[in-house]
Amino acid sequence: MPRPATIPAVRRAIVQCARCPELRSYCADIARRGKPEFAGQTYWGRPVPPFGNADARVLLVGLAPAAHGGNRTGRMFTGDGSAAWLARALFCAGFATQPVSERRGDGFALIDAYMTAAIRCAPPKNKPTPRQLERCADHMRAEWALLPRVTVVVGLGKIGFDTAVARLAEDGFTLPRPRPRFGHAVSYALIRAQDGRAVTLIGTYHPSRQNTNTGTLTQSMLDRVFARVRKLVDRASM
Repeated sequence: MPRPATIPAVRRAIVQCARCPELRSYCADIARRGKPEFAGQTYWGRPVPPFGNADARVLLVGLAPAAHGGNRTGRMFTGDGSAAWLARALFCAGFATQPVSERRGDGFALIDAYMTAAIRCAPPKNKPTPRQLERCADHMRAEWALLPRVTVVVGLGKIGFDTAVARLAEDGFTLPRPRPRFGHAVSYALIRAQDGRAVTLIGTYHPSRQNTNTGTLTQSMLDRVFARVRKLVDRASM
């Protein structure tokens, strides 16, 4: 199948994707059952499209929509605890219009950033299988081909980071040896051999409740990562 030629076409292809019937069934079941605190709300219950514009210089790669976050709201990192932390950090660094991302149409928008994920359907226990990740990979391949201005890639969590590494390697970026390893605030300068395009790859702990409730990740830690992203983007534009 030919890859979508525009970001809107990518979004449509993702929403219509049925490559993982087991995930489509799981997300639809979550949408039917819902959660008491969201009683009366209509869940999205489908693959969640990316968020942002093709001229973005920052690419954010997460894990997957949360069962009662993106799978409910239909927008990446929206309506859950992870969204609350990430939205604040993005706003503080000038990459978002407001510090709150609660629902579609709430005024939250990205500035110079594009948000995607390793997998577009909420997986059981937030643990996608290798086969599911590979089935979904072509969506990011299509996205990357349409994001020519990206200079900084942020991997939110290990799976997001490793997915970003895989897509960059496929596109001809030379990886250091040993291969980039995930860690909080790690940074790698990568160059594409064919044309010298430079990208900085950065890792950060995922703002999941597992990390934020235990103190593994604090708001200041996340803010510092995006403050560094801001400096890198501003430096590249000078």
